[in-house]
Amino acid sequence: PPPAGLPRSPDPYLNIDAGTMSPFEHGEVFVLDDGGEGDLDLGNYERFLDVTLTRDHNITTGKVYQSVIEKERRGDYLGKTVQVVPHVTDAIQDWIERVGAIPVDGTGRRPEVCIIELGGTVGDIESAPFVEALRQFQFRVGPENMCVIHVSLVPVLGSVGEQKTKPTQHTVQTLRSLGMYPTMLACRSQSMLEGSVREKLALFCHVPTDHILSIHDVSNIWRVPLLLRDQGAHRVIMSTLKLAPRQPLDMRRWEARADRWDALEEDVHIAVCGKYTGLSDSYLSVIKALQHAAIATNRRLVIDWVDTSELELPFSDVNPQRHAEVWGLVKAADGILVPGGFGGRGTEGKILVCEYARTNKKPYFGVCLGMQVAVIEFARNVCGLAQAHSQEIDKATPHPAVVFMPEGSRTHLGGTMRLGARRTLLTTVDSITAKLYQAMDSFDERHRHRYEVNPDMVPMFEEKGLRFVGKDETGVRMEVIELTGHPYYVACQFHPEFKSRPGKPSPLFLGLLLAASGQLSQYVHGYVEESRSRGGSGADVAPAGMPGSPMM
Repeated sequence: PPPAGLPRSPDPYLNIDAGTMSPFEHGEVFVLDDGGEGDLDLGNYERFLDVTLTRDHNITTGKVYQSVIEKERRGDYLGKTVQVVPHVTDAIQDWIERVGAIPVDGTGRRPEVCIIELGGTVGDIESAPFVEALRQFQFRVGPENMCVIHVSLVPVLGSVGEQKTKPTQHTVQTLRSLGMYPTMLACRSQSMLEGSVREKLALFCHVPTDHILSIHDVSNIWRVPLLLRDQGAHRVIMSTLKLAPRQPLDMRRWEARADRWDALEEDVHIAVCGKYTGLSDSYLSVIKALQHAAIATNRRLVIDWVDTSELELPFSDVNPQRHAEVWGLVKAADGILVPGGFGGRGTEGKILVCEYARTNKKPYFGVCLGMQVAVIEFARNVCGLAQAHSQEIDKATPHPAVVFMPEGSRTHLGGTMRLGARRTLLTTVDSITAKLYQAMDSFDERHRHRYEVNPDMVPMFEEKGLRFVGKDETGVRMEVIELTGHPYYVACQFHPEFKSRPGKPSPLFLGLLLAASGQLSQYVHGYVEESRSRGGSGADVAPAGMPGSPMM
């Protein structure tokens, strides 16, 4: 196959990026190394291709129009009337060509293939400029350099379970009327496309039957690339683009991962306690990071979703029976995770979860807000500061355990947080975090927050047993906490889920799953013993055969 391709994800919404959208609107906000805030599509590309993208890899209508208007204000169009065609469509094409040259796979080589995902539905008003731009783009690059794969749904209607082709026929007809002629059809369905359905689609959509892909339900997501391979998708694409294979396609690791996931038998229950639990896409990267860690620890992941606002009785009007049921999930779980979030709803419930995990020595992992509520709970119940809170929720709190960042903006929400990859310096190698990261001094993770732990209160917290084992390069910002005497009470200000990959689980998520499945002590001990045998300090290598080692 050619070198790693470059994903491009045009989105027809007018927002500049996904940063100001509620997760209920568009799923999670995925943060990139350079601080770009995209949607979950960018996360899927990074995980599946193991690439590192930039903010420019996500084109929105807002970005395009902003760029065109800035050029018009500078006089770049020399007084001409600025129109959707050609100025907006040219801007889209220029953007694709410019970003298509950026190396993304760590080799420094310019990509040879650019994957462009056009979101939305064919015929939408919002996506019309993008469709027209790509129609023109075919002529700019030549037909031998463009492979159009149209994704469509083949629903099953009626009691007889007949697969219906009409939706695909109509959408292909619309697409062709706009000047885009599909090379392949990727048909999403519950079960494998029947032969007669393929033939009917081929006849009415003018696409060869071997160019019609059945994307039907499979046992796990890692089987999807195998599904495409088995139907020869790679051969059709490479033939269309006149690309010669440099080496045989080897997907044995993907096969092993998919088989291993299906073979897992012993459950591990993780209670994910947040406020967006009604839409799992709100926590997609968290889910993926948990899956990556679960497969590395040989456990079948079971996520128990907990809306923390339902834990707050008597602080809310939650039904008492439901209140008891939700607390039952928390108490029965093998481990607890409090993910990131914003706003006050459900915060008191998160604080109660932290207290339960701390006092009952239940494995706990907090991300971003999950670290802040852990600090607030500690301030209240260990340090005796009953009114401790975050300035985000209670601006008048006399004990601000969490404060507003000095460089943040209170008037503009988009792109004004501490965003992107930042370095964390370890304050000690004698910590679970250091052993999980196999790091002696530092590591990089992605951030997305505008509030942080009050540095003035850190000495008091540490005196009471809450260790700040990771700080930023200034030593002022707190990055990682660990609780003395607890098997696994760890929280971080950054978002490690964004860098988790299949086969390379995020270290702190791995730690939670190890602790929840009773393997953490053996894992950490294995690190220490093998590191010492090599003359190290005990925190720099993974023992062969353990999760995180090259064998995994």
